Amino acid sequence: MKILEHRALRGPNYYSRYQAIFMRLDIEALETRPSDQVPGIVERLTGLLPTLQEHRCSVGRPGGFLERLARGTWAGHVVEHVAIELQNLIGFSVGYGKTVDSYEPGIYNVVYRYRDEACGLAAGVEAVELVTRLFAGDDIDIEAIVTRLKDVRDAHVLGPSTASIVAAAQRRGIPFMRLDAESSYGQLGHGHRQQRFQATVTCRTNLIGHGIAHDKDWTKRILEEAGIPVPRGYVCHSLDEASETAREVGYPVVVKPLIGNHGRGVSTDVEDEAALANAFAAAARHNEAVIVEQYVRGEDHRLLVIDGKLVAAARRRPAHVIGNGRATLQALIDAENRDPRRGVGHENLLTQIHVDEQTHRLLAQQNLTLDSIIDDEAVVYLKPTANLSTGGTATDVTEDVHPEVTYMAERIARLVGLDIIGIDLLAETLTRPLEEQSAAVVEVNAGPGFRMHLSPTHGTGRDVGAHVVDMLFPDSEDDGRIPIVAVTGTNGKTTTVRLISHLLRQAGRSVGMACTGAIEIDNHVILRGDYSGPQAASIVLREPTVEYAVLEVARGGIMRRGLGFDECHVGVLLNIASDHLGESDIHTLDELARCKSVVIDAVGKSGTAVLNADDPRVLASREWARGDVIFFTLDPESPTVRAHVRDHGVAFTVHRDHIVMRQGHVEAEIIPVANAPITFEGLASFNVANALAASAAAHALGLGIADIQRGLQTFHPTPGQNPGRTNLIDAGGMKVLIDYGHNVPALEALSELVNRIPAQRRLCVASAPGNRRDEDLFSLGAQLASMHDVVFLCETAPRGRPEGETVDLLRQGAMSVSGTCRVETIMQESQAAAKALDEAHEGDLLVLLVDDVEGVLERLRGRRFLPSHATHDTPGDRP
Repeated sequence: MKILEHRALRGPNYYSRYQAIFMRLDIEALETRPSDQVPGIVERLTGLLPTLQEHRCSVGRPGGFLERLARGTWAGHVVEHVAIELQNLIGFSVGYGKTVDSYEPGIYNVVYRYRDEACGLAAGVEAVELVTRLFAGDDIDIEAIVTRLKDVRDAHVLGPSTASIVAAAQRRGIPFMRLDAESSYGQLGHGHRQQRFQATVTCRTNLIGHGIAHDKDWTKRILEEAGIPVPRGYVCHSLDEASETAREVGYPVVVKPLIGNHGRGVSTDVEDEAALANAFAAAARHNEAVIVEQYVRGEDHRLLVIDGKLVAAARRRPAHVIGNGRATLQALIDAENRDPRRGVGHENLLTQIHVDEQTHRLLAQQNLTLDSIIDDEAVVYLKPTANLSTGGTATDVTEDVHPEVTYMAERIARLVGLDIIGIDLLAETLTRPLEEQSAAVVEVNAGPGFRMHLSPTHGTGRDVGAHVVDMLFPDSEDDGRIPIVAVTGTNGKTTTVRLISHLLRQAGRSVGMACTGAIEIDNHVILRGDYSGPQAASIVLREPTVEYAVLEVARGGIMRRGLGFDECHVGVLLNIASDHLGESDIHTLDELARCKSVVIDAVGKSGTAVLNADDPRVLASREWARGDVIFFTLDPESPTVRAHVRDHGVAFTVHRDHIVMRQGHVEAEIIPVANAPITFEGLASFNVANALAASAAAHALGLGIADIQRGLQTFHPTPGQNPGRTNLIDAGGMKVLIDYGHNVPALEALSELVNRIPAQRRLCVASAPGNRRDEDLFSLGAQLASMHDVVFLCETAPRGRPEGETVDLLRQGAMSVSGTCRVETIMQESQAAAKALDEAHEGDLLVLLVDDVEGVLERLRGRRFLPSHATHDTPGDRP
């Protein structure tokens, strides 16, 4: 078998409403060998993956997939289920999958759910190899496969602290975006409602407080001055200073680096000068400044305060083993490390115990070696500190904290100034006030780990991540989302996106907009290019000022990566027409309609789907629409729309030359069609439809009639407001119409306007992307010739075709039209535009269907057809 394509779909997509892995798989010779022709395949596979028994498959009951396997199914289907189960084996609960055949024999589209993208992709690769060997009868080392996948998981998975925050947020419906694949830096919510964090440091964490916690001496001084017990000691920069301090405070002492974490370089219960020298050297390797302080006897406790409230407490004990009277110390350590709860780093509830210099020092103090036999029930401590990262254990004691201790912990959080703080307290118990026992605060931690509270070795786990989310989003109804408007269709997407954005901006909203052409934030262009895919959605939703996101969604983005967001507030489906057929296994208009309907399928429960009632396929897609439905139509007598309105549904249409909104018995006039510049006084019916769609979306977002009216009146079809989309310019006595019609339905719509503009001759410069079917390019050429007197054909994007093939197909189509149209081929778009400008005269109409709009405008300025500052027309320039 061979993987042809393999990628993550990040959001709703053609195959699933959820994020999924897409694999295009060529099963090669196995196309003629289904599973029922492989002896013993069910027994072998269940021996490797017994939990496949739980897979229901299309049969709909446990064991359903195994029934299909025994009855006969294809290798691609087996890969799907194995990829799912391998993810389950490494801790990711996934269940959804589907495998569909393609238009090519032996090639299947395999889709399966994932939780972690890297693990999902790796599971697919391993599944293909496993199934290949399974069908061949070869040996399979399932343990090695799982180990490799665990390595991928450990390299990419979120740590337990971060994961607990994300899980709590997702339970509240708050979206999460991982901002750095290599770290725990992430974002909850979107736009201006976002909150960012890295592990347990949030965007609200006080920088000064973080600095105080980082400096142990500074922390001690602040706490000591506030009357909180801390160990007596000093910062030392030499062994002599350390010795003097140890004598002053009295042995035993604790030696630790001034700045450090995870217990690195810390030595406790240092009892003499010789041990002090070793401890000082260990600490100095981590920081040149070393703290020497009195040793406080007591249990190690961690108090966690979030948003000023104590939410969890744990008693920690250093890594240790308990003897049995028979085994050596090394054997006891090895046995403890075999505990399945122990792993590398933070992957499991506990961490592996590693023997290091600190371990050997502690053992020497106890007159032990790794070969010593440990007495029955004797406890041997292996680390000086109780950090979980060095193999320590934790017991939850949250319910056993005295009110005075609680007050002290919450007061420390206020004194240091941290929203999330871990307080390390040595005390005999937390059930009594500190002044009644031997106790001291030894340090505080900014960005404390949550693992000991989430999954303590003993006791009840605490959902501390939820406290962080409640702090960042105190309103329990706040899901951190901003309204997302997603616009799709074959034609008109860019214009509609720009118009919706304009309506919102005119109403005083801060808008992030992405379309074919640019990404704009707060009406500023920040990126130029084709941004009609999920990458653009991510960029817009990360912007901290954005209140509304308006996104163009193209077919290619849906198929390649999914939407890039989980749901939208408004989904707009403009139209379905022939374009890009033959790509990504989309060969029919019905398949294209299903692809486009992903946008309205992603509408949230309280959202709205805006649908074109004049397009039969859009109308049929209503079955996928979620939330409320608003129709728009150019036909005020549409039976479907009239029935919808009678049922108190909302519709936007044209009546008595006005754009109107209808609902029930109410008809509200918004604006005369002629007063909306984008409609060219009603001559451009396609832009009337776009204006209706934009008005419907604006209404769904809560804009009033006055807001919509003002927006429609002030949006002009100019290079400044709608670059490259129906820009009509007076240029030296001739008219220039710049547009982006690259398919036959778009040109048919545009021809209505072209034919109504008075002109002696109609000249055109046009091209088409090469990733169209031969018949589509031929038809496009024929349509161009039927609309114009002169057509200059060029080639801008071959996209997989040999140079010249695309333009030749266009030329063949143009030449097939009977009439007087002259057709000329000029390969470079800039040269074709220059030739057309040379030939056009006063009274002519020059239609430029070009990619490089700015280049054409510069050429017009250079010929003094436009002033040097011109970016849009004055009202007098419009017909």
